[in-house]
Amino acid sequence: MYFLIHNGMLIDGNGSKPIENAGVLIKDRVILDSGSEDSIKLPDGEVKRIDAQGGFILPGFIDCHVHMMFNGFRFEDALYTPLSLYFYHAVENLKKTLEAGVTTVRDAGMADYGVKIAVKEGLIVGPRLQISVMPLSITGGHFDMQLKSGHTVKTNYPGLPDAVCDGTEEVRKRVREVLRAGADVVKVMVTGGVISANDSPEHPQFTLEELQVMVDEASYRDLPVMAHAHGASGIKNALKVGIKSIEHGTYLDDECIALLLENDAWLIATQLAHWVNLELLEAGELPDFSQEDSRKVAINSHKNMKKAYQAGVKMAMGTDSGIAPHGQNLRELGFLCDIGMTPMEAIQAGTKKASELLGLENELGTLEKGKLADVVISKTDPLNDIHSMGNPENIVLVMKEGRVFKDHITSEI
Repeated sequence: MYFLIHNGMLIDGNGSKPIENAGVLIKDRVILDSGSEDSIKLPDGEVKRIDAQGGFILPGFIDCHVHMMFNGFRFEDALYTPLSLYFYHAVENLKKTLEAGVTTVRDAGMADYGVKIAVKEGLIVGPRLQISVMPLSITGGHFDMQLKSGHTVKTNYPGLPDAVCDGTEEVRKRVREVLRAGADVVKVMVTGGVISANDSPEHPQFTLEELQVMVDEASYRDLPVMAHAHGASGIKNALKVGIKSIEHGTYLDDECIALLLENDAWLIATQLAHWVNLELLEAGELPDFSQEDSRKVAINSHKNMKKAYQAGVKMAMGTDSGIAPHGQNLRELGFLCDIGMTPMEAIQAGTKKASELLGLENELGTLEKGKLADVVISKTDPLNDIHSMGNPENIVLVMKEGRVFKDHITSEI
């Protein structure tokens, strides 16, 4: 079956000037051609047409930092929530994410191999996933769920290894367990966190030797490492051992920026989560131990992300959805513009650049011949109003690999 998406403004993800009266020709799962309608040669036989009705045709977006198994983060949840309920909530989270225009995500912790395969096999609806399975933490670090009371509020089962590891040999074993469980990327907490009972975001965690073991073990399978990193010391440690993806980066300094540039590493700003935490703070819905951290992190993150962007650090879109509400992912584009990006640069951060970070640039990220047919249509112009992309009602069509999962074209545009 051939599809022709036509009569739209094409923003192909390459950063080039948008094309009016444009279309995308699709066969099965793959893009055959894109550009002005006049330039697209239609095949013989039946072609199913999708009229964009003047909407804006974009690549499917990629969110490089989500938590599909989370709906907020409260320590008491694990005490009262049956294990199976997390998975039922994840079904809804995945659907919301896809319908928001995000067709690929990198899950930064807690989604297991079964969730990934359920989406891949079509048992549930959602974006394709790269998974980290379980973030790694030191004892007393950001993902050690034992509280000062001595009570532990963690969730473990055979497909979800323990998070806590100390010393090079224990770290080595835990990385191997995470890889055995199906991880596409190793996630490590190199600093404390905001919603964290035992530490603060500035505190570094893991030694250089322990971090090097993680990088080495992942590299044996040609897999990357991503680092939750707020404080400058932890960021530097991660970059010094060759970690290429720094998540959050809140308190980065000039030396961190120099190392990011020197190592050709990526920064994931996760602005959405920070501003959602501020909203929760103002509503009185954050625990006492994280209120001050939330305020400081949001303010410093905004300032330092501007600084990193101006220095030319590579940045890709990531939202920390799961901490932030699911389905609001493209609000991040507006926050990226707030730190200095143009709307086109923000779009590329969520498409072309994100595909490069995830190693998917040959398959996704732009609307070009040979790429998988991940396509979204916005009824509003993202180049004139990037903040409109954060409203899922403005995303009127979502296609993943040539299959339409959301179609509000007839009634909405």
